[in-house]
Amino acid sequence: MEKTIIINIGNTIIHIEESAYELLKAYLNEVKQHFANHADDLEIVTDIENRIAELLFEQLEEQKKQVVDTANVNFVIAQMGRVQDFDMAEEGEEEPVVNTAYQYQITDKKLYRDMDERVIAGVCAGIAHYLNFEARWIRIAAILSVFIGGSGLLVYALLWIIMPKAKSRIEKMEMKGEPANLQGFQKNLDEELLAVKERLTEVNKHAQPLITKFGNFVGEFFEWLGRFMAGTGKVIFKIIAIFIVIFGVLFLLALIIGTAAFQGFWDASIYEFFPFSIINEGNRGVILFSAFIVCFIPILALVLFSIRVAFSKQAINKTLSFALLIIWLAGAATVGYQAAKISSEFKQHAELTETTELKTLPTYIIDIDRSKYFSKEDSVAYHIDGNQRNKIVIDDFEDGPFVSPNNVRINIIKSETGVTRLVQKFESQGKTFQSALQNAQNISYTYTAKESSLIFNPRFQLRKGSIWRNQEVWINLEIPVGTKVIIKEDSYRYINNYGTWDCADKENDSNDYSTWIMTEDGLRCVAQLKEEAVKKQKLEQELSDLKVLQKQKPVDSVYQDSVSNRIREVKQELGINIEENQDNQ
Repeated sequence: MEKTIIINIGNTIIHIEESAYELLKAYLNEVKQHFANHADDLEIVTDIENRIAELLFEQLEEQKKQVVDTANVNFVIAQMGRVQDFDMAEEGEEEPVVNTAYQYQITDKKLYRDMDERVIAGVCAGIAHYLNFEARWIRIAAILSVFIGGSGLLVYALLWIIMPKAKSRIEKMEMKGEPANLQGFQKNLDEELLAVKERLTEVNKHAQPLITKFGNFVGEFFEWLGRFMAGTGKVIFKIIAIFIVIFGVLFLLALIIGTAAFQGFWDASIYEFFPFSIINEGNRGVILFSAFIVCFIPILALVLFSIRVAFSKQAINKTLSFALLIIWLAGAATVGYQAAKISSEFKQHAELTETTELKTLPTYIIDIDRSKYFSKEDSVAYHIDGNQRNKIVIDDFEDGPFVSPNNVRINIIKSETGVTRLVQKFESQGKTFQSALQNAQNISYTYTAKESSLIFNPRFQLRKGSIWRNQEVWINLEIPVGTKVIIKEDSYRYINNYGTWDCADKENDSNDYSTWIMTEDGLRCVAQLKEEAVKKQKLEQELSDLKVLQKQKPVDSVYQDSVSNRIREVKQELGINIEENQDNQ
């Protein structure tokens, strides 16, 4: 009677006698010591252990035993071979050499896809190993077979699916017909190292001339560039400099004429337009002059430099150049200072709210007043007689480059108190909270409430002498649930967060308005609610019909499953909680 040990080798549980275990352990230690100097020694030893486990398992199957004994281990060792049975590479030898003294025999090959030599999927390379052909001939045959009714592509795709990949070292050895013993592993390893060495040598062989060629190319390029600059380049640069002089002078003349024309256009009314409305009245002249200097002097310097390049003459002396530089720096500093000063007047934020209760009505009509707002001063300036009531000046809706961003945004929301009211919120910014609040108070906004019509002005006005400090007007119209709202087409661009244009499309009519209603979930398009109601009615009818069908055919399980799935989908679309519904049933 001998002691039995349970071991795990190659992820396989095997019962082995103690003496056989000691013999196998000594053998594996020899193998590990032999391959210890290789970079992938762990992978090699793991593959060898897997192969040993496979041979031991075959022995147990063949002899119909459950425990491995010494005879089985000796048989496996004989199959795998011992380390001392084959010649080793000479010590200190740097280059890996395939040892030709191995007792090497070709074994039965297996069909795998060669992933190391693949072009697409490794099918042709794997077939070449199996048939002992060169891979290029198999690839040529595969390409030619494509032209035979396209059958080659189909065959290649099928083989791609059927043939496994050669992932492990043992699978690669089986693919090439190499024996899965120590000699085979050593030969495979030496071949891999030799291939790596050859690839490195080839890379170095090609890389050295490439670096040399690149260095020569760079040297020749700069040498050619020097000759070009001394010859043809001078002519080209002079031509370019002449063009710069011509266009630079034209630009300077245009800048001078434009500034003069702007000065003629410059009056008190210009500060009502954006972005001039941002600038404080006392700093306007300084900012304009500084901006002119910042734009003028760099172009002048470029023109003078181009004159020197084109005609080899110095247009101005160093003293004048220095003076222009100092003037430009002073202008740039002034512009920067004024910009920082203006930006500091946007630090604080203030809001002013005005609430007005309206008469609660079942329907409201939202419209925009396109007539232009005029103050008394405007009426006098434009000679508008107050008695001429039939004459209306229409405001332009388009936002041009000099139109202040003073549009109004309207929110229609649900009233939590059941009372209809209009909340106007005036916002602005300033250097201090007090100045920001004063800027908000300088906003002038008008609207008209006439019976069920609410007519809003599309823009607000700033009182005379006010400057733009990011003023905004937000209007919240709070209405009770169930209140109907008719929104005129001119109002669409001012209503905030609602798809007013989409609602008009759903109504599918030529009216210049869309109809909405306030619900618990907010303002909803009436046409959309009708559409959802029709859809809900159809889904409810479908659900009823499906339940009838479910009861009529209880035998056909496939049919029952399809009906049940559709019932579940319909319930989800209707918002019915399926779990609660099942509990109730």
